[in-house]
Amino acid sequence: MAIPTDILDDTQVARVVARTVEAFGGLDVAFNNAGSGHLPAPLADLTVQDFDDAIGINLRGILVAMKFELGAMLARGGGSIVNMSSTAGLQGVRGMSAYSATKHAIIGATKSAALDYAAKNIRLNVVAPGPILTDRLRALPVERRAPIERAVPMGRVGLVEEVASTVVYLASDAAAFVTGAVLPVDGGRAAGA
Repeated sequence: MAIPTDILDDTQVARVVARTVEAFGGLDVAFNNAGSGHLPAPLADLTVQDFDDAIGINLRGILVAMKFELGAMLARGGGSIVNMSSTAGLQGVRGMSAYSATKHAIIGATKSAALDYAAKNIRLNVVAPGPILTDRLRALPVERRAPIERAVPMGRVGLVEEVASTVVYLASDAAAFVTGAVLPVDGGRAAGA
């Protein structure tokens, strides 16, 4: 079931959760993967609109989605929420101040909510991918992609499937005792280089 939703429209977000509950009898798992970035630039060169866009999509949208998802999961007696962040939420990234701030905030909000809802059988976790071979990365010229690959201790960028399998693990009963965790999927970059 696909329901196009504008993450910036609270009514649409509430409706997608309600329609999911109606169609499936409840909400067991949610994966929040809305995100947007700005062009790399030092903070003073960013516009206030860059800040608003990053906060609106990357943070506020995720918080609103979690609010409605948690309500549905409380009614059901439990569930699992996995939020997408980034390794930019684990460290600073030159030229990405607004983006990095929102990714740090997702991690903090998820950890706090994990504490709030652990006793209610709702688990909340974060996946923090590093460089992943998406269409955006594929579109880069080889000379721009090579340094990105070299910066990864495993010597390559990750695959979308590797991120997806991590999300599935955290959402599943195999991770029944995991909450408040941040799992980097980054070929070792978060370990330090």
